[in-house]
Amino acid sequence: MVCVGVRFVHSPKIYDYRFSNQAPPVDSWVVVRTARGLELAKVRTEPRPGSAVGEVVRIATPEDLDQHSKLKNRAEEIHWWLKARLRREGVRAKVLGCEFTLDGNHIAVHYSAEQRIDLRRWVSELSKLAGARVEFVALGPRDQTAFLGALGACGMESCCSKWLQDFAQVSIKMARDQQLPLSPEKISGPCGRLLCCLQYEHEQYQELLAELPRKNSKACSIQGTCGKVTKLNPLAGTVELATEEGSTVTVHKSELRWD
Repeated sequence: MVCVGVRFVHSPKIYDYRFSNQAPPVDSWVVVRTARGLELAKVRTEPRPGSAVGEVVRIATPEDLDQHSKLKNRAEEIHWWLKARLRREGVRAKVLGCEFTLDGNHIAVHYSAEQRIDLRRWVSELSKLAGARVEFVALGPRDQTAFLGALGACGMESCCSKWLQDFAQVSIKMARDQQLPLSPEKISGPCGRLLCCLQYEHEQYQELLAELPRKNSKACSIQGTCGKVTKLNPLAGTVELATEEGSTVTVHKSELRWD
């Protein structure tokens, strides 16, 4: 089956949608049919083989874009109404945003909360206010950042809100292998979790570390200087040795000997 990959407004993830007749061009806005109803999405790939999760109904018309803009403003009003209502009643939840389907019949309310909460008591009132079926969608810390968008420590838009398709497993060992400071402020992203980018080069660091002695082990240079390995620099291929005389010397791996 031939599909095009499309991206929705608040997510970088690309989904394959089948199309009829001529393929919609890349970067064009299209109306797609989802489980919620008709929604607006942007085409991000050329036609490609894939397993479709839905269909492209049409290339978005000026009327579709105008309808989406009006519904976006309406969703923003509902967002602030619900946010004020929850604050007034002392409910510890953060309303992240609301999204209507293009036909206005369904509204998804995205929220986050540190503890499990039940928001169903507001469904009836919210449904009357929005004139639509209401769906509450709970987001975890990483998904919250992807939904809202944020700047990473690199100064660029966070990977999860820009292009990342899935969250891979990230561990503190990756930070250790890359000789990074283990301060939470240094190795955590805007979501408060370990940086996703720790995994990007981890395999290469492991290969480089395999060519060096372990930290705290004993090693000697070919010139006869021996000492305890106190620091590794896998990118430069060097280690620092603390000698018995109390000095510190930097030795390249090509000049090292160790068991």
